[in-house]
Amino acid sequence: MPATDKKTFEENLTDLEAIVTRLERGDVPLEEALTQFQAGVALSQELQKTLSEAEKTLTKMINNQGQEVTFDASSAQ
Repeated sequence: MPATDKKTFEENLTDLEAIVTRLERGDVPLEEALTQFQAGVALSQELQKTLSEAEKTLTKMINNQGQEVTFDASSAQ
C-alpha cells in the first residue's frame, strides 16, 4: 500500500475489531486464524505507535523563547 493511501487510526481500529470478532466466533480455519491473528498483532502495534506519537505531540508546548519543550504537569501547578 503506498504511503499516500495510509489508513487512518479509525480505519485500522475498525479492521482490528473485525479481526477480533471473526476470531472470537471460532469458526475460522486454523490457517486463516493464524493469518488473521498476525494481521491483528501488526494492526495493534501500528495503533499503539500512532497513540504514542499523538501523546508525544500533546505533551509538548512552546516556551517563552519559542523552543519546543515537554509539558510537565507537576510544574504547571
